[in-house]
Amino acid sequence: MLRRTARLLLSMVMLAVAGLAGVVATAGSAQADDCYTWSRTLSQGASGSDVTQLQIRVAGYPGYNAVLAIDGSYGPATAAAVKRFQAAYGLAADGVAGPATFSKIYALQDSDCTPAHFTYAELNTCNSTWAGGAVSAATAKSNALRTMWKLEALRHALGDQPIRVTSGFRSTACNSAVGGASNSRHLYGDAADLGSGPHSLCTLAKQARNHGFNGILGPGYPGHDDHAHVDHRPSKYWSAPTCGV
Repeated sequence: MLRRTARLLLSMVMLAVAGLAGVVATAGSAQADDCYTWSRTLSQGASGSDVTQLQIRVAGYPGYNAVLAIDGSYGPATAAAVKRFQAAYGLAADGVAGPATFSKIYALQDSDCTPAHFTYAELNTCNSTWAGGAVSAATAKSNALRTMWKLEALRHALGDQPIRVTSGFRSTACNSAVGGASNSRHLYGDAADLGSGPHSLCTLAKQARNHGFNGILGPGYPGHDDHAHVDHRPSKYWSAPTCGV
């Protein structure tokens, strides 16, 4: 918490300095972050690993019934997602990722690149290695990180109230133990089951339609009356009949 507070204060100072100097053209290495540091302003036409890192963090803002491709290419969809991210946090929504946008991301993430309100431990209560699923351990962990950033967007859209993750990554053994489907997305590390809390399961399922999830299952779908499920399956499948989804 102290580290995150320090980063937030640093971000505020950097924004103030940039504003006084009239400089918004480059991100600048002075905004170094424990996880990742952007060294240039990004806009449509840019490409590279820094665009990929940005896309991971704004993938929860693709718009209704859309999924942002994490492909390292800053096209119109990425610009639109950046605009929605900026608007969600009260920034100038111009679709250009510069100091203000990066400062907000720095303030939102922890040193292991996870967003402020979710952890790897939450997304994996199966084992500590992320091994044994349908993909490599590294891929499963990477998928979980992308899931967390979408959940952070969902959480923010719902008033920054807690979202309770009841299941994330599962190895084949863990999946079998809980009676999961043989082709469960939990085996890929890109799924999360959400329990009720400040928000009803239907509220979670309905709002998830705006945050880049191809898979949404909830009340009314067999076996999902006690949780809402979101995932990154290759094609869209939404079914929460009780909720009108």
